[in-house]
Amino acid sequence: MKTMENGVKANKSLGQNFLKDQSIIEQILATADIQSIDRVFEIGPGTGRLTDALDGRAEKIVAMELDHRLVERLTEHFEASEGVSILEGNILDVNLNEMLAHAEFESGRYKVIANIPYYITAPIIRTLLSLETQPESLTLMVQKEVAERMTAAPGKMSLLSIMVQYYSDARIALIVPKTAFDPVPKVDSAVVHLVPKRAFDPEEDRKLFRIARAGFAARRKTLANNLSSSFHIEKSAVTSLLEACGLSVDIRAQALSLKDWVRLREKLSEI
Repeated sequence: MKTMENGVKANKSLGQNFLKDQSIIEQILATADIQSIDRVFEIGPGTGRLTDALDGRAEKIVAMELDHRLVERLTEHFEASEGVSILEGNILDVNLNEMLAHAEFESGRYKVIANIPYYITAPIIRTLLSLETQPESLTLMVQKEVAERMTAAPGKMSLLSIMVQYYSDARIALIVPKTAFDPVPKVDSAVVHLVPKRAFDPEEDRKLFRIARAGFAARRKTLANNLSSSFHIEKSAVTSLLEACGLSVDIRAQALSLKDWVRLREKLSEI
C-alpha cells in the first residue's frame, strides 16, 4: 500500500509533526505487542504511516483524526481495507465510552496507540486513564520531558506523575529523536507504555487528587503549609498527620511517593 505523505503539509496550530521513521514505527508496534487478534484505537493517525503498519497485523483498527483534510485522505487511502475505520473528531470532545462501545471494544480487550500533540498531552492522558472501557495497554508518543515527568520517582513527582502512576504501571520504552519527524520539532520525543491497574472511581479518586493539588499549590512551600492553607486546618494538626504517615514535617509535595499520597488521603479523612 503506498503512503500518502505527498502534498500533506503539517498544521502548526494543531501541533502536527508526522512520524516518518519506519524503524521507530516497528518499535512502537513491538512495544504495544500487537497481535492478529488485537483491536486498536489509534489517536492522531496523521498521514497514516503507523495505521498502514497496523493494517493486516491487528484484527481491527479505529483511528480518530482531528484534521478534516487528513480524514479525507485517510478515508480514501484505507477505503479497500476491511480492518480500518477512520473517524473524524477531537477525543477531548467525544464521548469515548460510547464510541468504544459502538466499535465493540470491550474493557481489557483492546489497545491504545497515540501520537499525542504536545500542547494537550495532560488532558488527553487524563481522559484515557479515566475511561470506563479500560484498554489493555496504552502506547503513547509524547515529548521526552513529559515522559520523564510521567515516570518520575519521589523527589521529582508532579501531579502528572501521580495521576499516571496511580492508574497504571508506566515505563519509557524508547527515546525518539526529533529527526524521526517531519517537520522536525524542537525537542526529542519518547514512547511511554502504560498498563492500567486501577479502574476510575470518581468519588474516591476526587479525594486523592484534591489533596495532591493542594499539596502542589505552591511548590516552594512545604507540604504542611500548603495543606494547612488549602484545607483551613491548623498547621499543628497537619504536622501531626505527616508524622503519623512517617513523613518529615518539612517535606515538599514532589518528594512523596504514590503510597504516601494514598496514606495521606486515608488520614485526612479522619480529621
